[in-house]
Amino acid sequence: MFHSKCNNRGFTLVEVVIALFITTVAVLSIFALMSPAWQTTSRSDLMGRAANILYDRLQQEEARIMNPCNKVVASTTGPVSIYASGGTAAQASGDVAFNVTTTVATEAADVWRVTVRVAWPGHDGISESLIVTRQDAYRFPEGCSIL
Repeated sequence: MFHSKCNNRGFTLVEVVIALFITTVAVLSIFALMSPAWQTTSRSDLMGRAANILYDRLQQEEARIMNPCNKVVASTTGPVSIYASGGTAAQASGDVAFNVTTTVATEAADVWRVTVRVAWPGHDGISESLIVTRQDAYRFPEGCSIL
């Protein structure tokens, strides 16, 4: 009968210590990545909310200026605080205030540039500009005089 040599001793203490060391380093590395991941998630959430507020404000100004019945004056308004919940007052303890500044500048006859900047605590913010002209199809109410 043929007998082969087998090593049935199992793991040695040195092998177990090395495996535990490697596992500990891997777990600690993952924990070290958690803080930057939470910060990135928080920043992207705030930036997304700011972008929503910014484009909502741009659309409101565009609709107002396109209506020939509305008087348009070059001006700067703000900063006005708008909270992440969408209101002008905090709804909960973690509701972040965004500061919104809107500038309307005359570019030419019946042409305006609307610039909106949205900033939040710890960040300079984001901004966007839009060129708006009068549109007769947006006249409301019907029969109003052109301003």
